[in-house]
Amino acid sequence: MTKVLVIGGGGVFGAHLVAGLVAAGFEVVIAGRRLERLAPLAARLGERVTAVGLDTATVSPAGLQATGAAIVVDAAGPFQGAEPRVARATIAAGLHYVDLADARDFVAAFPVLDEDARRAGVVALTGCSSTPALSNAVLDDLTRGWTEIVSVEAGISPGARAPRGLSVMQATLSWLGRPVRVFEDGGWTVRPGWSGLHRRDMGRGGRRWLSLSETPDLDLFVERFRPRRSARFLAGLQPSVAHLATWMLGRVVRLGLLDPRGFPGALLSLGRLFSWSGDDRGAMRISAYGRDAQGRAAMASWRLVAEPGEGPVTPSLPALAAIKAIAAGRVTPGARACVGLLSLDALETEIAAHPIATERITTRGALFARAIGADFDRLPQAIRDLHETPGDSLWRGEADVVGAEGPVARLIARLFGFPGTRQRCPVTVAVSADGDRSLWRRTMGDALFSSMLEKPRPGGRVTERFGLLAFDLILTPSPTGLRYDVGGWRIGPIRLPPALAPRTTTSEQVDAEGRFVFDVDLGLPWGDRLVHYRGWLTRDATGAGPEQCPMPVARRSGRAVLSDRPR
Repeated sequence: MTKVLVIGGGGVFGAHLVAGLVAAGFEVVIAGRRLERLAPLAARLGERVTAVGLDTATVSPAGLQATGAAIVVDAAGPFQGAEPRVARATIAAGLHYVDLADARDFVAAFPVLDEDARRAGVVALTGCSSTPALSNAVLDDLTRGWTEIVSVEAGISPGARAPRGLSVMQATLSWLGRPVRVFEDGGWTVRPGWSGLHRRDMGRGGRRWLSLSETPDLDLFVERFRPRRSARFLAGLQPSVAHLATWMLGRVVRLGLLDPRGFPGALLSLGRLFSWSGDDRGAMRISAYGRDAQGRAAMASWRLVAEPGEGPVTPSLPALAAIKAIAAGRVTPGARACVGLLSLDALETEIAAHPIATERITTRGALFARAIGADFDRLPQAIRDLHETPGDSLWRGEADVVGAEGPVARLIARLFGFPGTRQRCPVTVAVSADGDRSLWRRTMGDALFSSMLEKPRPGGRVTERFGLLAFDLILTPSPTGLRYDVGGWRIGPIRLPPALAPRTTTSEQVDAEGRFVFDVDLGLPWGDRLVHYRGWLTRDATGAGPEQCPMPVARRSGRAVLSDRPR
């Protein structure tokens, strides 16, 4: 029978780990600075559990060996800014080591122990918790076989009445409102901790507010999955008022008006005042966006919802799975983060023993593909490529443009940024897609106008927004192309009369050279033209800026006309 020493076995996460180890047949020694607090817990858990007094500040190899344990677990924390003192002593004692560290700096520095661990023939794993062990195992599963990863994100939101230990509060306050290095828009930048207010669907846990959190995943996601655009880890609090109050506290910290690190206990007490009104279920959400094994844009997510009181179990389960793997001899010696070692199947086996539900959701990562359904895959390749390229892409081509006619149309066209009359005008279209929305920035000469496509719905329906104006589009595919019709329009939430809607004739096709061809004719309901542009696009990977258009074409009989076909 393998004996495991759990330092911090009387804490929020450590106690759950001890219970899991006992249920799995391990002999357990729980350790902490105050033996009198641990002895009753050991007595309740049965004869296979004993308690010893141990201070991590003075831990020694001999002291660890004296416990008779083969595996040492550090579940005490906080790990932010800490030295791996326990890990060093454990390796020096010739014992295996596991911890539940979620500190970015601690996990990043841990591999310096690798040579010593290999020489001693022992396993030392850090981060055997919800982050980074579980989050990385989920992404390994979701993105298996993918040809490209554009963005990844993890989010965690404990239940309102979940116990929050002092070490957890100390860890959060160490980075709240302070600079956090994060990968965004294809490069590294700095954002304040707990900044941003993101609303995320946590399944049965409802929609919750999340903000930027500093965890090891901010580095490991980029290192392991190489996302082209972004990698984020978000955290939230229940109820929403507690989350928003913490977000505001972060802004106060950024202004230099307060340093809350000195009174974590007071903030814990304050947080309990709000707990009565929030959802008591813990929730976690991991998502990825990119191209699947078939080269199609894809979105995949994994969600976990723990019933009331079960949320604190989750961080202990990767440690339990890691200990089982070490005891079975399935992990090679060395010191490293606990990523790429545990499969999601193994972790979900541990999760299934508790009232915790998980689900996987995989959908097409292109708006038009979700709206149109199976007929999207029968569209010409050039049309599918433009609407299904994930992330940021640049498309370049040429168009003939006929500008607005009539004073009212010219005023509206100017407000929207529509181009005036041009012939053979170089065009660039920058598309920024995240799977849920797609921003199109069109440049035709000195004219720049943008719109946002969003809210795909069955029946070929999507919404296109120009500022406050929103148009409900109906997409009709055919083997030769795609037609757009307007099914309704609004200003903000107010639905407007269909009879006053702008008229439109819009289509996409492919020319003899295989290029994407567009033909967009917009006008006022009484007939005056707003703009009519027709041309072609191909993808441009250079990222060069737009050219300027030539002078307007000459007019014929007082009206500009489009050429018969795009050049």
